[in-house]
Amino acid sequence: MRELKYYEALSEGLVQAMERDSSIFVTGIAVDYASGIFGSTVEATRRFGPERVFDSPAMENAMTGICIGAAAMGKRPMMVHPRNDFMFLAFDQLINLAAKWRYMYGGNAGSVPVVVRAVVGKGWGQGATHSQSLQSLLAHFPGLQVVLPALPQDAKGLTIAALQSNAPTVILEHRTLYGISGPVDEAYVPTPIGKARVVQEGTDVTIVATSFMVIEAMRAAEELAKEGVSVELVDLRSIRPLDEETILSSVRKTGRLVVADTSWELCGVVSEIAALAAEKAFHSLKAPVRRIALADCPAPVSMSLEAAFYPKASTIARAVLATLGRTHSHLGDIDLADDFKGPY
Repeated sequence: MRELKYYEALSEGLVQAMERDSSIFVTGIAVDYASGIFGSTVEATRRFGPERVFDSPAMENAMTGICIGAAAMGKRPMMVHPRNDFMFLAFDQLINLAAKWRYMYGGNAGSVPVVVRAVVGKGWGQGATHSQSLQSLLAHFPGLQVVLPALPQDAKGLTIAALQSNAPTVILEHRTLYGISGPVDEAYVPTPIGKARVVQEGTDVTIVATSFMVIEAMRAAEELAKEGVSVELVDLRSIRPLDEETILSSVRKTGRLVVADTSWELCGVVSEIAALAAEKAFHSLKAPVRRIALADCPAPVSMSLEAAFYPKASTIARAVLATLGRTHSHLGDIDLADDFKGPY
């Protein structure tokens, strides 16, 4: 199978969807720039022009409301936020209108199939207000679908699925992922929303991960295999709806669980998965659940503090070994240098 970079897979999924459905349009800050949201909207801009791909003013609340209104009238808008941090300005529209639309009107006012793409996670010196990951907050509200593609195939497949769905859907894309490569099907195939993927099977420990932490977990699993540890890695892909069945099946199989996410621990995705395991698979657990998340403080700016703030492959590997009652002093060697490149 041919390989694409993550941003190319996003682009291909969007273009293929727009070819098939003339009701889809794309708006957001810088979507029609030469940089095109890390390159992911460049081809759509070239192919469909300013009638269907157009820049928006920095008015997140108003533009989200316009997209919801367009969706209610039969369009399928995609609203792109180059930083999810500024989505806070759009929460009234997104949470109080889009997420509750079908419920408030008893399904008698149609649906609002709006898709919101947002960039999350660390960059270089992004600091406290430009590097957050809001997935747990968004997933808290019934009525929204929240997905976090980690691999290029799912970047394409979840884009297609979101643009086919009649439910408002948020796609959160970690900025460190845009340059990674992986196999991508040329066909127009959606990834099912609400279905996790077992990246690799194992017998000793389950790692459940989201977004960029899937990449770190893959690196950790490779190193752990050299230590004789068999890891089963589950990529959640979607956190609302959440694939409880796949998570619990894996935990019951291995008896140990490490959960890794790109946001904070308190009231976060890692805590939700840990609670799920404790509530529904407690008697299968052979060791306490380990949670891998950000340090409990805002993101720093300096590179040295960033290095301590963000969990890495070695962080995950050490947590796995801890569930087995083992240690290893050389796991730091598996961490790669952060080679993220802008534009933001």
